[in-house]
Amino acid sequence: MLLSRSRAARLLGAAAFTLLPLAAQAADIDGARLAGWWSLPFAGVLLSIALFPLLAPFIWHHHYGKITAAWSLAFLLPFAALFGPAVAGAGLVHALVAEYIPFIVLLTALFTVAGGIYIRGNFHGSPAFNSLLMAIGAVLASFMGTTGASMLMIRPLIRANDNRRHNAHVVVFFIFIVSNAGGSLTPLGDPPLFLGFLKGVEFTWTLRNLFPETLFLIGALLALFFLVDTWYYRREGVEKIDPTPDTPSFGMEGKVNFLFLLGIVALVLMSGTWKPGVSYDIAGTPVGLEQLLRDAALLVIIGLSLYLTPVRARQQNEFSWAPMAEVAKLFAGIFITITPVLAMLKAGTAGAFAPVVQLVTALDGQPIPAMYFWASGLLSSFLDNAPTYLVFFNLAGGDPAVMMTTLAPVLAAVSAGSVFMGANSYIGNAPNLMVKAIAEERGVKMPSFFGYMAWSAVLLIPLFGLMTLIWFR
Repeated sequence: MLLSRSRAARLLGAAAFTLLPLAAQAADIDGARLAGWWSLPFAGVLLSIALFPLLAPFIWHHHYGKITAAWSLAFLLPFAALFGPAVAGAGLVHALVAEYIPFIVLLTALFTVAGGIYIRGNFHGSPAFNSLLMAIGAVLASFMGTTGASMLMIRPLIRANDNRRHNAHVVVFFIFIVSNAGGSLTPLGDPPLFLGFLKGVEFTWTLRNLFPETLFLIGALLALFFLVDTWYYRREGVEKIDPTPDTPSFGMEGKVNFLFLLGIVALVLMSGTWKPGVSYDIAGTPVGLEQLLRDAALLVIIGLSLYLTPVRARQQNEFSWAPMAEVAKLFAGIFITITPVLAMLKAGTAGAFAPVVQLVTALDGQPIPAMYFWASGLLSSFLDNAPTYLVFFNLAGGDPAVMMTTLAPVLAAVSAGSVFMGANSYIGNAPNLMVKAIAEERGVKMPSFFGYMAWSAVLLIPLFGLMTLIWFR
């Protein structure tokens, strides 16, 4: 029987309360001590996201938070019993304080601010217009993040195509192009690159070293989209009645939110460049003053955006917290259950995932760029791409000076794989799931988990194969 929402929350809260006081004395989780079956709760979360909407959509829609909480407890409670509350608590605190809370605060800020900008105009979703919106979104993604660009551009794109019978493919390509590929040129674009920036990779390194690959991928996807959308457009014709007729003149409402977007960008840059050397120990996890100030300021921006944005702008955007709530609940479970998976990867050849580590290294001990591209990419398709990037960054040596010069092909491969292949599944990158939720809320019949992966397998994997032959051999 499914747990009630309040009972699930109480159980997770009780587990956290029990483990937190002991976590301060705990060491990091040793991945070499873990058997491969510790990844089963994480696999359970992924399979639940994939299968429940197909097999039991009513149960999933009403109970996905409780199902995710149950998988989290399926990891936490046995882990605490076998390895002790201190070790389990250390993993829980690190997942929540060091990773999940900053992640969800930043996403909420971008979601709130972008959701307060209403782009006005009588748009009609022709193949050319749709391609133009996606191209603009791809450019914006590297400067305001894939989440910010996705939240800003997805609503006018859906509105422009709401009089078409076939529009799910438009959203799928949008996820490919804006929610993933577009964020590859600066550390502001995607969390993996920002982590590299924090590790010492120069701000402009990805722009100088990944521009040809990014241009190829976005250009190819835009060309493929134009062909596919043209086929649908001509096949169905365009309905004369527009369900959401807009005012003819182009304009924007809620412009104050552009200042808040700049503030978010400045805060992210501040937290990566300003190092006061002050940190606070939260149950064994050090949290820097810069992170605390960043997250506190982001919360202030959220409040100011909600207060200063005209109500009409959010109403016209049909702004709702439902997509953000779905992402927050699902990724809480992902961040908790992924803990042993990342620990096993970090253990290298001593861990249960040693075959993955061996695949990326040649017999002479040198890293293989093509294998780093595919290994980091395929894992980023289902794991969180930020810690996956760090795993392979450190596996290749972890020295930013060496990575940017001698091992530049390897760093390019890890960066490209982590960012580009986040598009392979709905959970590969947080904006994917947010865009899907917004589209479904607006009545777009999106592909299932596996249906979406069929699109990515047919369209993305061949392009990644070409990129391997051209750049990552």
